[in-house]
Amino acid sequence: MAAWAKFCGFVLRKMGWTTIGGPCPDKKAIILGVPHTSAMDFVISYLFYTQFNAGKARVMIKKSFFVWPFGILLRRLGGVPTDRSNAAAMVKGLIDIMEKEDYFILAIAPEGTRKANKRWKTGYHTIAKAVGCPVYLGFFDWGKKQVGCGEKIELTDDARADTERIQAEYEKMGLVGKHPKGYVTH
Repeated sequence: MAAWAKFCGFVLRKMGWTTIGGPCPDKKAIILGVPHTSAMDFVISYLFYTQFNAGKARVMIKKSFFVWPFGILLRRLGGVPTDRSNAAAMVKGLIDIMEKEDYFILAIAPEGTRKANKRWKTGYHTIAKAVGCPVYLGFFDWGKKQVGCGEKIELTDDARADTERIQAEYEKMGLVGKHPKGYVTH
C-alpha cells in the first residue's frame, strides 16, 4: 500500500495540486467536501487522502453511479452508494456502520448535489452528533489547485445554525469549484 500511496501523491502533484496539511487525525470523523461541482472532486479527494496511507476514507456518491462494472470499482475506492430518495434511512444506516467500525472517515458534500445550492443539507450534522465524531472543513480549490482536510469545527445542537456558520467559513476561504457557477454559499 505504501507504493500506491506514493503513486497517488505523485499523480496529484503531476496534476498541479498542492496538499494543505495531512490526513484527518481522528479514527472516526466526517470531512465536508466543498465545493462539490464535479465528479472529478472524488478523484482529487481520493488521491489526496490515499497519498497518506492512513486508512481508507469513504465518500458518499449518488447510487446511480454504482452500475456494473463501475460500482465494483467505486466501492473498492471507498464509495458509499447514496439514495437521496430516503435520506432518513441512509443517515440511519451510516450511523449504524460508523458506530460498529473502529476506523471510519466519511467525506460528505453538504451541498448534496453538484449544482448550485444555497441551502446545504444537515445529514452530516445528524451523523456526527449521533456517533460523537468531529467534523472537518475539507476543501478542494480548483482555482488555486489546493486540497486539504481543513480545520475541525465545533458543532452545537442547532444543525441549521451550524450549517450556516460553516457556509460562512467556506465563503471566507474564497474557494473555486471546477465549475464555478455550481458553487454558492449563501
